[in-house]
Amino acid sequence: MMKHIKKYVIVYIFLILLLYLIIGAIAPFIRYQQVSETTKQAFHKEDFIGNRTGSDRAMILETNQSAWDERVRLLNLATEQIILSTYDMREGESTADILSILLQKAEQGVHVQILVDGISGLLRMEGRELFYAVASHPQVEIKLYNRINLLQPWKTQGRMHDKYIIVDDLGYLLGGRNTFDYFLGEYDTANRSLDREILVYNTQHGTKESKQSSLNELRAYFDTVWDSPYCSYFHEEKDLDQKPKIQEERARLIARSKNIADKRPDLYETYEYSKVTCPTTKIRLISNPITVYAKEPTVFYQAVQLMRQASDSVRIHTPYAVTNTDMNQMLREVRESVPDMKLVLNSVENGDNFMASSDYLWNKKNLIQTGMTIYEYDGGTSAHGKSILIDDSLSLIGSYNMDLRSTYVDTELMLVVDSKELNAELRAHMDALEKDCRQVITEHEYMTPEHIVVRKQPFWKKTALRAVGLLMQGFRYLI
Repeated sequence: MMKHIKKYVIVYIFLILLLYLIIGAIAPFIRYQQVSETTKQAFHKEDFIGNRTGSDRAMILETNQSAWDERVRLLNLATEQIILSTYDMREGESTADILSILLQKAEQGVHVQILVDGISGLLRMEGRELFYAVASHPQVEIKLYNRINLLQPWKTQGRMHDKYIIVDDLGYLLGGRNTFDYFLGEYDTANRSLDREILVYNTQHGTKESKQSSLNELRAYFDTVWDSPYCSYFHEEKDLDQKPKIQEERARLIARSKNIADKRPDLYETYEYSKVTCPTTKIRLISNPITVYAKEPTVFYQAVQLMRQASDSVRIHTPYAVTNTDMNQMLREVRESVPDMKLVLNSVENGDNFMASSDYLWNKKNLIQTGMTIYEYDGGTSAHGKSILIDDSLSLIGSYNMDLRSTYVDTELMLVVDSKELNAELRAHMDALEKDCRQVITEHEYMTPEHIVVRKQPFWKKTALRAVGLLMQGFRYLI
């Protein structure tokens, strides 16, 4: 009898703990935060428009190979400081490449700071010599944003979704690419994503006028996150670098960096960024609050306010769209004032986010009712880029997906660039992608170009998408 009682007690305790974790993790986000009056009053459209050529020049990195190339090129130019912030860093060939160069620069006396989302750090970095070899170098610091603590489940949903690299006051990369083989280079990998970044070059680097660059705004943002109570060091063991396996891994990385230089000497030669970049008149950074709790939708609000200024067209590229009533209403209001408004996202068949796709099946009609012209991308590889074009001058590029997580839960960054030349460059990339899109007519009808072959889904996946989408309707604020 006592054994049965003990068994039931254990089961009850387990269930109580499970409910504590689940409720604690989701309850803080049930209620959507509203845009504060402070945020509304702080927005001025004039802050995003320039009246003369600025110190920053920019270019789009549209391919995974160009992203790898420019990382190697830019990192090699560092003499004082490198900052790398990423949502997801995993073992792989491209990651080893990047870390080998960071370690080489650390050996040369460059101060390296790496910031990674806490869940990604726990799942992808812990227990792996590759990351310990870099973290243990005296010139390298690695921190995790919001390290998981199950005793405080209300903090577990707070994710850092930022992705950027800063090198000295020379320049920076910012966009949607994570740090592993899906996004960088052309290594063999089970999956691959198309993505988009912007490279910004500070023409005044090394001078007193260097402070005019938008790089300083991004660096100030990084410092705020890095110094916040939400970040803690990845590993600080003093004897970590004395372990034989760590020493061996460090030696392999140093050798790897030399091998990269031997194979790609073109990336180590003198390079004139001014010849391959576009002039800009203004670049501004917009960001969500950095707290790990529910956030007011700062990035979405400011993006919408900028879209409202359009006189002719707005074009949005997002991997997926998960919106609520407030977001749909704001998008509908933009559409009512803008003659041509287009939304491009992955089709359910082409996308790689199961949860977002399952939600789209249930809420597609709400997006259609905003009045936007909707296109679904069916190019065969999931498109992961996040961009907005406003008329022929403003371009927004960054990490923000048009979903509820990016709007109300995660940290996010978008660069707002005032440049007709960059706008035209981005428009050309968007045009190329949209050739493999079909236009949404109704929930179940499309206008499909002849060359597009929509990927067939097995019955089990169709059923699972529908079932999961239905189950998640009460928790879609976490998608």
